[in-house]
Amino acid sequence: MKLWLTALGLLIPFLGTSLGAACVLPARRTLNPQVQRGLTGFAAGVMVAASVWSLLLPAMDQAAYMGKWAFLPAVLGFWGGVFFLLLLDHAVPHLHLGSDEAEGPGSGLSRTAKLVLAVTIHNIPEGMAVGAIFAGYLAGDAGITISGALVLAAGIALQNFPEGAIISLPLRAEGVSRRKALLWGIISGVVEPAAAALTVLGAGLLVPVLPYLLSFAAGAMLYVVVEELIPEMSVGRHSNVGTLTFSLGFTIMMALDVALG
Repeated sequence: MKLWLTALGLLIPFLGTSLGAACVLPARRTLNPQVQRGLTGFAAGVMVAASVWSLLLPAMDQAAYMGKWAFLPAVLGFWGGVFFLLLLDHAVPHLHLGSDEAEGPGSGLSRTAKLVLAVTIHNIPEGMAVGAIFAGYLAGDAGITISGALVLAAGIALQNFPEGAIISLPLRAEGVSRRKALLWGIISGVVEPAAAALTVLGAGLLVPVLPYLLSFAAGAMLYVVVEELIPEMSVGRHSNVGTLTFSLGFTIMMALDVALG
């Protein structure tokens, strides 16, 4: 039963991305900039709240036996996640939405491929976050319940829905066909269940590293929020839209985690 629930939980975020990408089928070619900022802000708010309540606090709870040093695994894991995303940022060629200048090493990849890679990079920590929380559930830790694990998976899926739309609709605006834009949107989310499964396997082999994995995922997610999502939600005029939707995503995820976790 635990394995079945875990498999289901690992796929929930991917479903959110796929459903969001499917918005390209009935939609027009472009995405309103205000809507895009709002969706990006919402995703950022969910990720910040999930990083705190679903990852960092459980990591410190699991290290409570260390007494006043219980913060240490969280700090070390957090910085590990930050440096991991920093490495990916420099090692993988990618292009952020709204930018004409690619980041990472030079390559002959198409603009479309680079746009998809940018989204794929920040889907990795989300997959790791879900994998880490379900690894804690499988380990039988009293501090991580199935409801808490499913809440995190559902929260990530919730913010993946607009992310799927944010990748597929701009691709459509670039001239990509609806079917190809949908396919690229789905492909960008495939990395999440893969990263989640690898995290579960890693934690299963080394259960004592679980607090580090939880905080590692938190650091990686917050890197994405600060480096990518906040600038995107604040660009241009009327940036208060992104701020308000950030607050909405944050409070929804916080309430879900506290009420159901």
